[in-house]
Order: sequence, then C-alpha cells, then structure tokens
Amino acid sequence: MMRRLLRLALGGLLMLVLLLGCQQLRNSGGPEPRPSPENGIRVTTYNVHYILMNQAEGRWSRGAWERRKAPLDATFKAIDADIVAFQEMESFAGGDDDSVNLARFWLLEQNPGYAAAAIGDWRSFPSTQPISYRMAKFEEVDKGWFFFSETPEVIYSRTFDGSYPAFASWADLRARDTGRTIRVLNAHLDYSSRENRRKSTAFMVERVSAWRAEGRRVLLAADLNARLGSDLHDAHETAGLRFLPVEGATYHFDLGLNLFGAIDHIALSPELTETGPPVVFREKLGAVWPTDHYPVFVDIAAAGAQ
Repeated sequence: MMRRLLRLALGGLLMLVLLLGCQQLRNSGGPEPRPSPENGIRVTTYNVHYILMNQAEGRWSRGAWERRKAPLDATFKAIDADIVAFQEMESFAGGDDDSVNLARFWLLEQNPGYAAAAIGDWRSFPSTQPISYRMAKFEEVDKGWFFFSETPEVIYSRTFDGSYPAFASWADLRARDTGRTIRVLNAHLDYSSRENRRKSTAFMVERVSAWRAEGRRVLLAADLNARLGSDLHDAHETAGLRFLPVEGATYHFDLGLNLFGAIDHIALSPELTETGPPVVFREKLGAVWPTDHYPVFVDIAAAGAQ
C-alpha cells in the first residue's frame, strides 16, 4: 500500500511539473520590443553562455555555437540597444586566453555600428564581459575591472572560497551629443555559492559607494544569480542604486521554460531615469535558443548621463 501511495504521489508530482512546464513554455515568446528611443538610451544585460572550444558537438560546444550564432545576432538586432552588457562571452579552451572570442567577434562583424568596451589584451584585462555600445551615440573614455576575490586587483584570482574566477568589468561611455558620461558596471556573480555572492556584493557596494562619492552616475547591468528583493539587492541600494522591477523569468534552461523569477537585473543611480518599464525579451528567433538566458533591457533618458 505504501509503495502504491508513493507511486501515485510521484506520478502526481510529475504531472504537475509537466503541466507547469507546458504552461510556462506557452508563455515564452514576446513581447515585441518597442522601438528604440531616438532621444534616449536603451541598455541591455545579457548572459550569452560560454562556448566549449574543445568539444565538437554537444551542448555549448563549438558545433552548437554554429547553430546558436544566427539566433544570437537576430536577438541582438531585434533589441536594437545602445549599450549591451554581456556575461559569459567566452570561448573556453582551458586557461584564460581570450585571443579567440567567437561570440564577440561574430556580433561585431555582423553589427559594424557597434564597438566593444571593457576589453583589452587578455593578459592584463579580462575581456569575457564586454560592454557593446553604439558608436554613433557613445565613445569609450575609460575602463577597468576587479575580481571578486581576496586579491581583487590580481587578474584571474579565484573567488573567496577558491572557486572559479568571477569579476566585474566597467566602462565610462561618453555621449557624443552632450559630452556626458555614464559608468556602466557589468557583473556576474557565482551561481552556486551564496557566500561568494554575499562577499562579492559587499565588495561591489564599496566600489560603487566610492564612485558615487566622486559624483559619478552609475548603471549596473548584471547576472546576480539572485531574485529581486534579496539581501544582495538591499546591499546595493545602500550605495544609492535602485533596481528596476524585472518581472518573470530571465533564466529559461535553454528551453524557454520559465520556472522562477528574474536573476538578471539593471539598477540605476538616482540621476538616471527610466522612460518605461524593463522588458524581458522572450522570443526564439531561430531553430535554437541562442543561450539559456533572456536579455533584459530598459530605456533611460539621455539627460541622465553627465
């Protein structure tokens, strides 16, 4: 009897998961992006997943990249952003060498109106979190990085518990029409260790607080691996950042499956003002998903840069 009840319970649970999954799959897709603002700034955060260069086939392999790259470009074009902060834009062959970065090279080749900020020689500048920008609107005037580590200025230093390196990149982008500048901070926190996320956030808050004390206007675009309202978000808000209310899933398991709230976020310092709500773009523009995250974008007023 107990075995029968257990089988029935497991069967019911499986049916519930399947029904939920089907519903969420139906909910994937849309909304259509509103037109990019002519007199504003569209900012996007987008985790595009690394490429395993030593694998010919299989999930996230070099072969899979050949199928992913057209949908990725189509998504990039559909969003039509002025600034895009990318996470996991890495062609990983072992070690830290970033002299080949298939995703970055591909998007820049297909979109000649854009350049990549927050990159450099991989031996002195970690370049797997570039910040793409529309050259007609902006120019890069400064850049930097720091690792989430006990030795943050040591490139590729491991995180606080010895796990894989994680870091933040940043770029100062100056508007060509006004001469005003925004510091864009691009971060990716450890998905598996809450303690790493907590310590990494504390370090970011210190940096952002110092920048704010200098009078800088800061925009954070990040994969925080934490849902809105977490203590990590609360910590950032002590530095004067305000998180925008991203609704629904931003991570979809490479399936369009939306099971929990957003982990990809955009936050603004008080001088920056959004002109509409943030949007999660959930369209599948090709035979495969380009990555396991949806891009998140928001439009802000151009006057918000200084």
